[in-house]
Amino acid sequence: MGRRRGNRTHEEGPAYAPHTPALHGPEFEADPHPAYRWLREHDPVHRVDLPGGAWAWLVTRYDDARSVLADPTMLKDPRRADETWYRAGLGLPFDHRPSLVRSMVNVDAPDHSRLRRATSAAFSPRRVRALEESAERIAGELVTALAKEAEPDLVRDLAYPLPIAIICDILGVPEPDRPEFHRQAAVIDSSSPDEHDAIGAATDWFDAYLGELVEARLRTPSDDLLGDLVEAHRAGGLTRDEVTSTAFLLLVAGHETTVALIGNMLLLLLREPEELVRLREDPALVGPAIEEALRLESPLQNATWRFPAEATTVGGVRLEAGEPVLVSLLAAGRDPRRYEAPDVFDPRREASHLSFGHGAHFCVGARLARVEARLAVTAVLERLPGVRLAVDESELRWWPSMIMHGLFALPVTFDRGAV
Repeated sequence: MGRRRGNRTHEEGPAYAPHTPALHGPEFEADPHPAYRWLREHDPVHRVDLPGGAWAWLVTRYDDARSVLADPTMLKDPRRADETWYRAGLGLPFDHRPSLVRSMVNVDAPDHSRLRRATSAAFSPRRVRALEESAERIAGELVTALAKEAEPDLVRDLAYPLPIAIICDILGVPEPDRPEFHRQAAVIDSSSPDEHDAIGAATDWFDAYLGELVEARLRTPSDDLLGDLVEAHRAGGLTRDEVTSTAFLLLVAGHETTVALIGNMLLLLLREPEELVRLREDPALVGPAIEEALRLESPLQNATWRFPAEATTVGGVRLEAGEPVLVSLLAAGRDPRRYEAPDVFDPRREASHLSFGHGAHFCVGARLARVEARLAVTAVLERLPGVRLAVDESELRWWPSMIMHGLFALPVTFDRGAV
């Protein structure tokens, strides 16, 4: 058992080392890896201060991360959090309204298993194959249009619109509603965590809009995921809040993470032109390269919140019941205890990663995210010869998020005469 120091227990060392790196701000957002490297070595279960007077334990080593993710006593229900965290209004939406948070990412067994079963049908191999045909067509159309832009941007013109189109297909969003759906989703994607008013207004819109979609499905059944969820509600298997919350989860988790995955993957290839050429010559390498991108630049910086059901110890640190825990997937993906040369992008590497989670909460949409990333990258390789960054990498801006790790924009140029 370690020694308790303030709000932490550690086998050795002070609660706060004098040179603990900053875990926020433009410098950290542009390159968080040095800070995470320091934490892995010196303070692998680190107490980090959060807005509103809250704080959390940040887990950075691979083995500890994997253990926490698989631990059924690390609960997901925000109502199990300590009062300080709950009052701070962290997470989305900030007011924890049940119509948007009662999804499988925020519940525990047995409700989690029930909600996961209801959602998994949307991501069955059969449905993913059907969505793949649509995604391949959309990716091709987007890159063709992108190639005609005076200042093409791989995030704005490809990584963002592709997954939002697929999410709209999954939910059955009518075509006339999709522009506003896109606009409101962009507010959630691009707002910083302190922009409560903008994010609150966008979540208000989705709360109302998804409620209207549910009402439409109750009147007229449909062959889409929302229709399936409504039928489960009609049969007594889901509450009304669980239906709208699951739809909102697919928007935030299924869209934001895929935008970040595609953007991060393409940036890695632009940094490594030899790898880009190799993938263009051998498309079979695109899949392994995506797995390496997931490890190296995880679209989820930190897994969503967990709360110990009872006092426990992680990495020599005592955690009390209800104390919030963040697992840093970005830090775990570069742990030298797990990976040789962990900072090197090597698509030939055979190693698993935690970027889709681990255990009961493993991402239900992982198969579809991989498909969308593969099709987006393949379209770029096939249709944009000589593609390269149009700005210095230092000019790129990353999302200021505790949870997500993605780019606002990825401007490029290419050999137009070769198209």
